[in-house]
This record gives sequence, structure tokens and C-alpha cells, in this order.
Amino acid sequence: MTSPASATNRRTMCTRLVSSLAAGTALLCSAAAWAAYPEKAVTLVVPFAPGGSSDIIARSMAPLLSEKLGQPVVIENVAGAGGVLGTQRTVRAVADGYTVLLGSGSEILINKLINPAIAYDATRDLSPVAFVGTGPMVLLGKPSLPANNVAELLKLAKAKPGALSYGSAGNGTPMHVSGELLKMRANVFMTHIPYRGAAPALVDLLGGQIDVAVSTLSAAQTYIKAGRLKALALTSAEPSDLAPGIPAMGKQPGLEGFDLNVWFGLFVPAKTPNEVTQKLQAVAQQVLADPGLRKKLADLGISASGESAEVLRKFMAAESDRYKAVIKAANIKPE
Repeated sequence: MTSPASATNRRTMCTRLVSSLAAGTALLCSAAAWAAYPEKAVTLVVPFAPGGSSDIIARSMAPLLSEKLGQPVVIENVAGAGGVLGTQRTVRAVADGYTVLLGSGSEILINKLINPAIAYDATRDLSPVAFVGTGPMVLLGKPSLPANNVAELLKLAKAKPGALSYGSAGNGTPMHVSGELLKMRANVFMTHIPYRGAAPALVDLLGGQIDVAVSTLSAAQTYIKAGRLKALALTSAEPSDLAPGIPAMGKQPGLEGFDLNVWFGLFVPAKTPNEVTQKLQAVAQQVLADPGLRKKLADLGISASGESAEVLRKFMAAESDRYKAVIKAANIKPE
């Protein structure tokens, strides 16, 4: 005669077996469902207007991504609020791998650190796919600036506190954070003038309306090569092959170790299936290994990476700590 306890145990075991089989079947079905990905066009969101660094990088990568994925890769520019609108567009998209974001430091990390009221947290709401690349920024002087290097600039700034102005691509951009870091490290005061992008800042620098500016290399290269602006230093710890002849800020007396760069990565909504994310990562790494693309990015002042999502995640954690320290010390607030 079977005891009630034995019958209960058998029922429990049967239930667990059925549940395990169901779970296994669900996993197999899920993997099979995503095996054919992608089956339609993939949207690559650029959270800035056409013509900027993010847009040029995306348009350089898109044809190669399309070739490897076997489907069109369509660029969608969603500009506004310093990259916030485009990032929100991606965060709110269906997590199926058909919406990918080309993200950078501003919209992925800095904006949220400056303004906690922003509706998303990119480190929680997005999943890294692949590390696209990094590049130094450049400290520039107007043509008539009575300083030809960082030491002379800092001497001038100390002699006239607050008299010098520096421009950036906008409040809370890496260019702004870099400028504030320079002020703190050198113990000088220069008035920050935020612009809505690198281009208008450089126009005013050329015209002498501001004294210095921090810019991406891609935006400034033409003016530097033509001798129309003074390239005082890169915002890196070491000199770069991307800009031969321009000294590194981190090599200047009193600024040892100064290192703050722009960076880019590919991201998808956080709940995107792992099978899809892994395929996107593999494809992105193949694309970023392409010699032609690497040359294009180098011409933009970006050193192509192609590292994995995990490497990008760890890099972002270190960058976030660095940004936090500067934002807190400089008391950078939302516009």
C-alpha cells in the first residue's frame, strides 16, 4: 500500500520533471526563434544631428554592418537634449535587436550624473554590444591668443583670473568636463561658454569671440591643418598617432596623468535576447576589424576598438567614476 507521503513525493517529482521539460523546450524554441535574426532592416539610432562625429561614425559603419547582417541598416538621427532624446528612443524600443544605438559618453553617462531627473539610466536600461573606439579631444586657442602652449595659457589665466573664456560643445559634454578638469588641476579660472555643438564653438573661436575651446579632433582637424587655430594640447595622458605633433596634456608639468577622451559604443535595449546581442557583437567586431573602416575612423580622430561588450562595460564603470569626481568638484549643474 502506497503511503500518502510517497504519493506526494511522486507527484512533486513528476511536476518538477514536467516543468524542467517545459523550460528546456522554451529555451530551445527561443534559440530557434532568434536563429534567423535579422529578418528585416535594423535601425541604427544616432542621438545627434547629421554631420557630427556620431553621425559620421554610424554612416561609416552602416554599409559594412548591413553586408555582414544580410539586411539594410538604416540610420535614424534623433537629435535633442544633448543626446537624451535618441537614447530614450532606444531605451523604449522593442528589445528585439532591430533598434541599436551608437552611444557616447555624454548621453550614456554624463547627462544622468548631472541631472538625475533624466528618465533613463543607460547603465541599467541598455546593454552594451561592442566597443567602437576612443579618441582624444584637443584644447585650441584663437588665432590671436598670446599663448602658444599649455604652460603659456595657464600663466595667462593665472595673471587674469576669469578674463579668459573657453567654449565647449555644450553643458555636460566631455569637452565641458575636460575643461573643468583642466581648471581644477591647474588651479585657474576661465569662464565656460557652452554651445550647441562643436561647429558653432569653433566659429566663435575663429572669430575671436572666445579665447580657447575644447573640441573633438574630427571637428577641429581642418582648422588645425590650415593653421587657422592653435592646437595647444590633446586631452590625453600620452601623445597620439591620430594627431602627430600635438603634445599631450598629461605630459605637461602639474597635469601629469590628465586623461579624458571621447568614446563610442553600440547598445541595445536591456532585455534584448542574449542570442541577438551575441550575434550583433560578433558582427560589430568583424566590421571594426576592417582596415578601410579603421582608416576612416582614424581620420576622424578615433582609434577603432572592436572590444567586447564586457570590456566596454568595465570601461564605462571607470569612466563614470572619473566623470563623477569632476562633476561633483566643479559643481556642474543641468542647464
